Amino acid sequence: MNENQTLDSLSREFASELERILEFWSTKAVDDLNGGFVGQIDHYGEVNYEAEKGAVLNARILWTFSAAYRFTGEGNLKEMATRAYNYLVEFFLDKNNGGLYWALDCKGRPVNTRKQAYAQGFGIYAFSEYFLASGDKQSLEHAQSLYHLIETNFRDDVYGGYIEALDENWNRLEDMRLSKKDANLPKSMNTHLHILEPYTNLYRAWPNEELKESILHLLEIFQSKIIDEKTGHFNLFFEMDWECESEIVSFGHDIEGAWLLHEAALVTGDENTIRKIQKPALKLVDVTLSEGRDEDGSIFNERKKGEFDTDKHWWPQAEAMVGLMDAWEMTGNKKYLPEIERVWNFIKGNLIDYENGEWYWSVDKNGIPATNEDKAGFWKCPYHNTRAMIEMISRIKKYN
Repeated sequence: MNENQTLDSLSREFASELERILEFWSTKAVDDLNGGFVGQIDHYGEVNYEAEKGAVLNARILWTFSAAYRFTGEGNLKEMATRAYNYLVEFFLDKNNGGLYWALDCKGRPVNTRKQAYAQGFGIYAFSEYFLASGDKQSLEHAQSLYHLIETNFRDDVYGGYIEALDENWNRLEDMRLSKKDANLPKSMNTHLHILEPYTNLYRAWPNEELKESILHLLEIFQSKIIDEKTGHFNLFFEMDWECESEIVSFGHDIEGAWLLHEAALVTGDENTIRKIQKPALKLVDVTLSEGRDEDGSIFNERKKGEFDTDKHWWPQAEAMVGLMDAWEMTGNKKYLPEIERVWNFIKGNLIDYENGEWYWSVDKNGIPATNEDKAGFWKCPYHNTRAMIEMISRIKKYN
């Protein structure tokens, strides 16, 4: 099978899987009892209608259905996007202080009112995508408002970059952690990556010069502070002055970040920035292949002080395909194409749950799923795998 035939075959499979993922979220995840979407579906597909609802999950659901509608034009996806949009606006937006609450109870009442920069970023990602899909100008206004809130409250004008979290009134917090497994430090790679990502999308909808400067600022921060010059990996956690306080390598973030950095540079149209970002972006892909890949082509979770977590989580596999595709498009080096197929074969054979829908959270090195993890939850969402399918189909189309 030649190169074009391989890509065509993959594209058809991606389209089929996209449809399957969207069916799961538009049927099983809809909350007919409380409105919006449910907060948790377990490994076996059992719905917990009492679960809390997180801002990140709900913003990602809005992004997913908006992007899918923009990609396919199917009306039921627009209905799902509008459902997600209405819920996010009505319940997650703080009407007094602005910004998105971190978590609600199942009835839509705030139970954690902190303002995490990460969550505001995903709000921008979601609202800007809904605007691009629907033309709803109020959605664009919500995205612009969140952008200004991030720039006003989270940006560090002394050392550069952005801090992690504030309380509901925009005051400093002692505990800034995004999740319990994270270090309690004021800056992280993860938050910066997921501020850059929505800023990129917002710039498509609103090509504003101040926003462009923010994107360029973030790209400079990645190159000068976050990417480790010696290893080529992302460093993960930092003090205010960017002193690194982490020895963990996250292979999924490396290869996801590679294409998101390149995408951001391309959106600005700044040729110098594009040239400067390509070398470190490619290195992020290459070190993932050389250090974070199992024999079957799948991507390990992480490495800490030389010790590997050899579980294979769902999202690094999805992001790896896009990162590899972007590297091939950037260089023309055909070594990346077989790696896409290997990752996809691993996903098909190990992560897709053909019985209960969606993808498993993770499998261990022997391919055994983690049954104690969710199909939908505070962190388990449709955005990584949906986006991977859309990105791969869109990119392949350029070569037909």
